[in-house]
Amino acid sequence: MQLRQLEYLVALARERHFARAAAACFVSQPSLSAAIRRLEHELHVPIVRRGRRYEGLTPEGEVVLAWAHRMLAEREALRQELSALGDGLTGTLRLGVVPTALPAASLLTTPFCDRHPRARVSIESLSSVDITHGLAEFELDAAMTYLDDDSLRRLPLYEERYVLLTPTDGPLAAASTARWAQAAALPLCLLGRRMRNRRIIDECFAADGATAAPAIESDSVAGLYAHLPGGRWSSVISHAWLHMFGVPEGMRVVPLEGPAHGPRVGLVTGPDDPPSVVAAALVTVAREAGVREALDERLRSYLDSAADSA
Repeated sequence: MQLRQLEYLVALARERHFARAAAACFVSQPSLSAAIRRLEHELHVPIVRRGRRYEGLTPEGEVVLAWAHRMLAEREALRQELSALGDGLTGTLRLGVVPTALPAASLLTTPFCDRHPRARVSIESLSSVDITHGLAEFELDAAMTYLDDDSLRRLPLYEERYVLLTPTDGPLAAASTARWAQAAALPLCLLGRRMRNRRIIDECFAADGATAAPAIESDSVAGLYAHLPGGRWSSVISHAWLHMFGVPEGMRVVPLEGPAHGPRVGLVTGPDDPPSVVAAALVTVAREAGVREALDERLRSYLDSAADSA
């Protein structure tokens, strides 16, 4: 058995198409197919269900795939550990991030790159479900996500705080705080209902006896922010977004009454024990980064600025 055969199998399972898998591995389709057939012969089990096209893996193939992910991850971990003993950490940190935590990701990745200049970071914006799968399949080294899965190793980073962004000439602009029901009555732009953050926000509206009916919904924080300048729309945001996007011109931050803290966002690593060298290095950086303090300080600065201008 050769590791290259396992790489072909992983690519085939990911692409679900022989030609695309071969292209991803920079080999011809006959070469990839022949390598997987040799793997089946060496293991004495059928791995791929074949018809006129790729039809998935057999039950035995799913077992082989799980081991392939693990064995390839172990090979990469060995390379990283040896490199760390030499000229410093190299390799690529594969980091999954839920979309609503992306604005805060640089608080980890920048100090990581400063400390390990020969390493690289690859960031993927993924749902929490896809992150769980990516960690389990060794496709990710670590992730920034909501901390609601007890099976993962975790390091809390911050708790989401929700604030209202509203035009400076709007009805709540001069308020020191606002109720969720008051915010629901405004012309709103919010994340889409498939987003975890939106479902949390809807629960907060419901707790105050209100239902939000936004005129505009977006599947990204950037898309939401694009609609805020101009003084027409208000939005409820996580305070972490202020780190990247700030407060648009003509808008004001108003704290929302309710829980002082929302759900926790943290850094999680996968099932490999010990974790990969790059994942362990990121955890070390995260423990020293002061993410919670940095985000809270940014929120305080905007609230203080709004109070001074009131």
